Amino acid sequence: MDNDLGRALDAVGPRLRALRRRRETTLADLSTETGISVSTLSRLESGARRPTLELLLPLAKAHGVTLDELVDAPPTGDPRIHLRPINRHGMTYLPLTRRAGGIQAYKLVIPPNTRDEPDPRTHEGYEWLYVLNGRLRLILGDHDVILTPGEAAEFDTRIPHWFGTADPEPVEFLSLFGKQGERAHLRTTPRSRPT
Repeated sequence: MDNDLGRALDAVGPRLRALRRRRETTLADLSTETGISVSTLSRLESGARRPTLELLLPLAKAHGVTLDELVDAPPTGDPRIHLRPINRHGMTYLPLTRRAGGIQAYKLVIPPNTRDEPDPRTHEGYEWLYVLNGRLRLILGDHDVILTPGEAAEFDTRIPHWFGTADPEPVEFLSLFGKQGERAHLRTTPRSRPT
């Protein structure tokens, strides 16, 4: 094994530990998520076991990173971000963040006539929406509102909520989602006072 490859593999353990801690998950939780035993995960993180592709693939998926990021592969010089769309509940999600934990950003596209019947749900977290194109129907508790391009909403996701298209046209919007208690912090410069 050449020295560069050996150094890259040796660095995987600490990187795995850091990713797991950043997600605030235990070895037992990660074992359940990946199907890899707790002892194997522990030995990978400590460097006592060399990582294999069979182990790295489910770990990369669980941590929401690419294999290249997991092994710290050298950059290829290609500046493009290759988004991998996720289709769920009739919507297309494009993840815009590539790190585990913290606030996650998505671009969502809802095609027309795919979510006609509102079915409000709840879950832990806090969400911010910003409409890019189309008209978004948001049901939030007792409120039923239409958001147009340039409008935003924020809410605690423990409140029953649902969103879909308001017209027979697709809608595109940005979503920032964080764990319960996380809030977006905006910094602004104060306006200068008239003299």
